[in-house]
Amino acid sequence: MTNQNSEPPYRRLLAAARSLVQCDAAALLRLEGDALVPVAIDGLSEDTLGRRFAVAQHPRLAQLLSSGQGLRFPSDCHLPDPYDGLVAGHPDILPVHDCMGAPVVLDGRVWGLITLDALTPGALANVSPEQLRALTALFEDSIEKQNTMGALAERAEREQAVSRALLQTGQQPRRLLGHSPPLQQLLGEINIVASSDLTVLILGETGVGKELVAQQLHAQSARRDRPLIQLNCAALPENLADSELFGHKRGAFTGAVQDRVGKFELADGGTLFLDEVGELSPSVQAKLLRVLQSGELQRPGSDKALRVDVRVVAATNRDLKQEVAQGRFRADLYHRLSVYPLLVPPLRERGRDVLTLAGGFLEENQHRLGARNLRLSPQAKAALLAYDWPGNVRELEHLINRAALRALSEQGRAARWVAIEPAHLDLGESGRNFTPPMASGAEALPPLEMVDGEGLRAATDAFQRRWIEAVLTKHDGAMAAAAREAGMDRSNFHRLAVRLGMGQRGERP
Repeated sequence: MTNQNSEPPYRRLLAAARSLVQCDAAALLRLEGDALVPVAIDGLSEDTLGRRFAVAQHPRLAQLLSSGQGLRFPSDCHLPDPYDGLVAGHPDILPVHDCMGAPVVLDGRVWGLITLDALTPGALANVSPEQLRALTALFEDSIEKQNTMGALAERAEREQAVSRALLQTGQQPRRLLGHSPPLQQLLGEINIVASSDLTVLILGETGVGKELVAQQLHAQSARRDRPLIQLNCAALPENLADSELFGHKRGAFTGAVQDRVGKFELADGGTLFLDEVGELSPSVQAKLLRVLQSGELQRPGSDKALRVDVRVVAATNRDLKQEVAQGRFRADLYHRLSVYPLLVPPLRERGRDVLTLAGGFLEENQHRLGARNLRLSPQAKAALLAYDWPGNVRELEHLINRAALRALSEQGRAARWVAIEPAHLDLGESGRNFTPPMASGAEALPPLEMVDGEGLRAATDAFQRRWIEAVLTKHDGAMAAAAREAGMDRSNFHRLAVRLGMGQRGERP
């Protein structure tokens, strides 16, 4: 949920810190349990925002947290750097050669870290401990001011609550990641309705993350310390639906050898998430409607009515209005469920969120597979941005899982990082024939394999040279404006142009 646009004061502070110490990247990370989560970045790739850096897996970050006043690592330090290959604005995956950082402390407790990184060995050698401490104090002061206003504290509590709710379900904590306008609109709607007891109907295509939305609704509600019970209605045989939803008494039917508590009773005081609710049979729809109307249920085989206090959140990838019109879904149940509808946007409408999400999945695979650093090459990032994602976030997750395994088996665990290339993604023609989304409005460019018959590096350089030429022409040679459209730091954009032999193209600031 956090991104470089949602924390402008910190982003500006990071940019100022980079200017003062002449480094290539800076980051502010908040400590959440046993992991560090990026709050704001400057000079790092967008996929950094999707990562949760488990402290136990990153010895440099662990040393910084326990360092007291901060420290600088020597350029030949053998410890893996968490930002290797994540510095933005370069056509290659590059190692970090100089890094330093310090813990951010509020009210005597470690809140997180500020980190500074450079690609050039010795670049940070002249930064004194006093200067580092002064920079850290600026962030501590800014965060304290935000805390005083309550905004940051409230947001941090919401995010911690999401993690706690997920841990209660035994799952790896995940967040709704990205900073695209469609996602920000969804997050705003969640903030509005989460604290109420209104029934919510989550709509969206398969794989967009409807389950995560339900979990966040529960985590931000007053019921957050009570159970979140999930039921997949698509996997619910009609003859067992009563038992799953409402439980049963021993002897209620053949095979009922003992009493059973249903999902509604298990969720009493909490939230019941009915996934794929559009798959319920008409008879089960009628029984569900009765419970929603009265708040009472009756176990099969029992004469006793039980009252339950349950908030219902439902989800479907079907068009329930159309289902109602065609007589396949009860209109009265639809209106009971859709008191507050939430539409989860498809991944193809979320722009560069795909890189943030990919970063999160890469970090998970990195720990699961025992790889040091899983990194996307610039060409792989462009391919991900060009693909239309019919399977949405779930498809992206599975694709990243496969690509990580392929790249690791090819490059081995001993490498400083494992580079994921377009071939590992295996997106087919739809992931190859593309115009980079960053160059909107610029002249359409040929796909990489159509540039002469050269090798990949030469073809990539030619492709980038054409694109930079187009975007500079679009902005009448204004380097700063072209860099903004590219989503790159101006100095990094200029260095890339110079390397490609375009630095003296009569550009203007």
